[in-house]
Amino acid sequence: MMTLIIGGSGSGKSAYAEEYLLAISEDKRKYYVAAMQACDEESRKRIERHRRMRAGKGFITIEQPVRIQDAAAHMEAGERSALLECVSNLTANEMFGGGRKRTEEAVEAVVDGIALLGKKLTHLVIVSNNVFEDGCVYDEETMAYLRAMGWINQRLVAMADEVIEVAAGLPIVIKAGTDRRG
Repeated sequence: MMTLIIGGSGSGKSAYAEEYLLAISEDKRKYYVAAMQACDEESRKRIERHRRMRAGKGFITIEQPVRIQDAAAHMEAGERSALLECVSNLTANEMFGGGRKRTEEAVEAVVDGIALLGKKLTHLVIVSNNVFEDGCVYDEETMAYLRAMGWINQRLVAMADEVIEVAAGLPIVIKAGTDRRG
């Protein structure tokens, strides 16, 4: 089963996604697939905050900034669930990392990689960001990234069994699945 949890910056989506995965995974192995790379002080602080948030919750962390499907090779066999945090970082890494990809190639790499990873798991919870909510127009490169995020989110919504938007810490079910947390 695949669940997409989406929301704006600071919406509480990451905390909700962790609690959601803990509630549905029962005694299955729980993996936290981290896509963010520490490239500056702000990103290091965010990574550390997320580590503190999940401390003591039983997550096994796998750092996988690109080729997200490769995370499965670092997991034990059997019943397992994973939280992918987050699509916006994964997309930026695919688009602007060492092997810079055109927008369309990055979109395919992210969507196909998530689909492949999801097939190897009992449950995959994906965290993503809403884009285009600020109404601003940015430089060409940033606009390409925002368009890529929009396309990826649309494709993930279509693939997901369940979609939940988190706004101000409150979950709003957009697409209901059969394995929902109450």
